[in-house]
Amino acid sequence: MTRSVRSACFALAAALAIALGAAPRASQQEAPRVLVLHTDFGLQDHAVAAMRGVARLVEPRLVVEDLTHEIPPFDIWQAAYRLRAVVDYWPARTVFVSVVDPGVGTERASVVARLAGGQLVVTPNNGTLTLLAAAERIAAVRRIDERAHRLPGSEDSHTFHGRDLYAHVGALLASGKLAFAALGAATKAVRLPYERPQLGGERSVGGIPVLDVRFGNVWTDVPSKEMGLAPGASCRVRVTAPDGEVRYAGMVPFRRTFGESSPGEPLLYVNSLGNLALAFNQGDFAARFGISSGPGWRVTIERTGQGAAGSAPAQKRQ
Repeated sequence: MTRSVRSACFALAAALAIALGAAPRASQQEAPRVLVLHTDFGLQDHAVAAMRGVARLVEPRLVVEDLTHEIPPFDIWQAAYRLRAVVDYWPARTVFVSVVDPGVGTERASVVARLAGGQLVVTPNNGTLTLLAAAERIAAVRRIDERAHRLPGSEDSHTFHGRDLYAHVGALLASGKLAFAALGAATKAVRLPYERPQLGGERSVGGIPVLDVRFGNVWTDVPSKEMGLAPGASCRVRVTAPDGEVRYAGMVPFRRTFGESSPGEPLLYVNSLGNLALAFNQGDFAARFGISSGPGWRVTIERTGQGAAGSAPAQKRQ
């Protein structure tokens, strides 16, 4: 064989190797979906690690991520809010396992919701799906047959469904080993009662669903687009506690960014969910005025004109 022929053969062999290596193998399985865990368990003990372990037992290649494990204990409302805040930012094949479950072991149902964007949510049917349902993000809900789909060997465990049921079912769904249609009967999502905001162009009244806990900012459920605020607009803001006590009343300027105000100055801004929020630049607004979140907390925002204004707190809890 001449040198030129050998070179041609080597070149052909290399080209075939590259082509074969780039082509998908017929036996290669589809990559698993992502599993996202969301609980009130915290990270001080073994609970989250046990859930992660169950998921990897089902499918070792599974990608397991966290939404948060710092939901206040038993706070279903905050679980619902945090879940609604993130689902649209994850791919269609994502499976969420959301477990804030004060009724674990009781007759409350366990469900999987298929969302309009293609994501799945595995959760107790206790209100976790409230805000997704209100936003018309839920396409279908099926009840989990707990006897058929729980972790083998966990039949005598009744207080850790996060590990024994939800992580197991979530991993089965994410790995393609269990189909949504095979879960159980169709059902409806349980919804928590809550007061909707009363929206208007000049004046809106809303609630405080959660706080921006790291920085003490007060998040409302008033969409910024309803107020039509321009940078520099001034607003009269009033915050009342569930018992009716006024915790804050004052004039606050609307700012696009924190950098448009000086450290320590109050501002009204648009948070990452498109709603209006109260803050001090580099300060803790909630702590200063004793403001919390949840049912009964109300915020009134009234547009009064253009230009910056100062703060005039009515009351401050000591």
